[in-house]
Amino acid sequence: MGLLLLLTSTLLFSSFHSGTALNADLKITSVDLSVEPSDEVSRGTNVTLRCKGKVLTSRMDALIRVYTISKDDVVIYNKTTSSSEDFLYHLPEARVSNNGKYRCRMHMMGEEMGSQAVRLSVTGMSTPILQLSKAIVTEGEAVNATCLAPGETGSILFNFYDGSKDIDKMGQSSNPVMFRPKGVGDHVIRCSYSVFVMPDKFSSPQSNAVNLTVKELSVGPVLTISPQDNVYEGDALKITCSVNDSMKDYPDALLLLSQGDTLLNSGNTFVHANWIVQATGPELNVVCRLYVRSAEKVAMKTVSVTELFSVPILQMSPSEVFQGDSIRLTCTSRILSYDKLGGEPLIYRLESLTDNMTQANGIFVFKAKKIDFNYTCTVVAKGIKKKSNVLAINPKVPVSAPKISVHGSAILGKELNISCLSETGTPPITYTLWKNNKQDNTVVVQEFHKPAMFTVLVSEPEQLHEYFCRASNGNREPELSDKLRTAVIVPMTKAYLMVLPTSGDISEGHSVTLICSFTGTPPVTVGWYRESDSNSLNLTTTKINTTSYTFILSKKHSDKYYCKAQNRANFVESNRVELEVGMAKWKKLLISGTVILVVSSLVMMGCVLFIRSRRGERKPSAELSVKPASPKSDDSLTVTLTHGTEVYNAATGRVQREPVSVWSSRKPETGSDDEISTASNDPEVEYTEVVHPRSEDPTRSPLRKGTDTVYSELQNSLQGAADHHDYGSAKYMDQNGDQQHDITQHNAEANNYSDLPIPVD
Repeated sequence: MGLLLLLTSTLLFSSFHSGTALNADLKITSVDLSVEPSDEVSRGTNVTLRCKGKVLTSRMDALIRVYTISKDDVVIYNKTTSSSEDFLYHLPEARVSNNGKYRCRMHMMGEEMGSQAVRLSVTGMSTPILQLSKAIVTEGEAVNATCLAPGETGSILFNFYDGSKDIDKMGQSSNPVMFRPKGVGDHVIRCSYSVFVMPDKFSSPQSNAVNLTVKELSVGPVLTISPQDNVYEGDALKITCSVNDSMKDYPDALLLLSQGDTLLNSGNTFVHANWIVQATGPELNVVCRLYVRSAEKVAMKTVSVTELFSVPILQMSPSEVFQGDSIRLTCTSRILSYDKLGGEPLIYRLESLTDNMTQANGIFVFKAKKIDFNYTCTVVAKGIKKKSNVLAINPKVPVSAPKISVHGSAILGKELNISCLSETGTPPITYTLWKNNKQDNTVVVQEFHKPAMFTVLVSEPEQLHEYFCRASNGNREPELSDKLRTAVIVPMTKAYLMVLPTSGDISEGHSVTLICSFTGTPPVTVGWYRESDSNSLNLTTTKINTTSYTFILSKKHSDKYYCKAQNRANFVESNRVELEVGMAKWKKLLISGTVILVVSSLVMMGCVLFIRSRRGERKPSAELSVKPASPKSDDSLTVTLTHGTEVYNAATGRVQREPVSVWSSRKPETGSDDEISTASNDPEVEYTEVVHPRSEDPTRSPLRKGTDTVYSELQNSLQGAADHHDYGSAKYMDQNGDQQHDITQHNAEANNYSDLPIPVD
């Protein structure tokens, strides 16, 4: 009936679980799992797992519930019931095998829910019980041991101990384990067990102690050697290894006869060997072993042996050899038993991977190869063969003549590095630096193609050529280098700047040459500078100790100049030379001519005024003044003609009531002289009209000669031209006075003025 109910519930659960629609009138709200009486109990406690599920439903009929209990995610129990009471899972007399994490899951009408995990911990294990099949055994005899774990469940593994040592045997499920105790005497045997609850292991205490006695085996090996005294290498020894009569009780016995690591013979009850002695030392150890079951019996004897000849020694002469040199190898046995040899010669043989040579005296002479190679020698006499040590021969490559050079630049007065290198040669190579046949320093180089570096200080250029080096890597004559040949750089010590021309009258438009002289090793890079500008005017590289730079002067070139000279060692700056660039000579001449012309015109005007006064005209006397009295080329000049309270302005041709400057030559305004020079090479001229007045008597005809207009030619600077756009304007009158040409906007006022003097020749 219960089986039918289980099948029915399983089919129902499968049907509900595979359906795509859930029941709208049923819902599992919670599933809880608890451990009673506690989740930590001692061994033997009855434990109950209580699974409680809560369901919301509107149905009145009994609902089928399926409970699943899992331990460590492995299902251990299923239960189908229609009861709404809590589901109980019992663990009677809990053991450590019950330790683990438990969960409960409830299935109901297509609904499913699981509880939280609950860990159960059970402490305490039973004491194991050990039983042995025998209490007394003979060497090699086996014993059956059984270890019991009363009341324990789960996966159990048993361990056995002989005193404090583990017996290399393990058992499961309390099955007997067979082992053979080692050693004669009393043994104390114990056991323990372990319960595995993955991933944990729980170990029990040790069992009761059981005494086991092992008796010695009554049989043993018998070893005989003849002869045993006064034995030499090459002698024949008769050796036997056997057992006593009681071996009939042990048909599976085994005898082994050996000397050192060499097995001479083997058998069951009797072993015999005729052995030619080969000494590996002053004594021989011969061993006879008997194995019965797992028991071992040993008989051993020691025989003193005198060497017929000692192990040969292979030596090389000379101790250091170069490729292609003659080499001498000697193979020698230092200890010889001449009486035992009986005049029999020793045969020496030299062996290598590539060739073999045989000699009677053990001396081998040949040429050293160009590669490393190994040799051994063997000595044979009366059937005895001994082999020497392995001799490794590494022929050296001789050094080539070293090359000496300076690493970097050789600067006088500073430390420099001298390099010495042999292109070929086996290291270590000893390099020695020499100066004037006197040893200066030594460096040992341990690597291939690595130069030796020497640091020296040179105070004179000739000293550097006194150095040379030599190289050696063995007992050969050292190889010498050539003497050091390299240029010594003398640092720059001073520089001097000179200017041509040397006179103080340096004016614009002329060329000037800056000559820079210096001391130091060329090539030298020279730059010319002015104090107002950090950029160089010019740069050049020369191989001589002087060079120059020429350029055309303008007013902007007034400054202090210097040069800078630099070679591979350092740089120096020269003295400062100041250049004051004056006005061009043609400008000075133009200004002087203009002044003379203006003064001449004013003198003529004074003469006219004087003539008028002699004719009876009541006119004030005229005064002429020029300021300054001694003008320089760059000074402003003012010329004034005063007639009573009237002043005649030569620049405008007007008479005014107050003194006016009629002509001025002013300094050029701030601007570039280069702009002036590029604009025009011809001086610009300002023309100023001076008109002579008509006579007050209209019937009196004025005297005429030439034109009625006097032109005063003034130099006009470019800057002045920018400020006066009406320069050069004038009113021209032909000789008949019939026709006039207007050139300026203010010419009418100048011609209508009636108080101007009468023109004269």
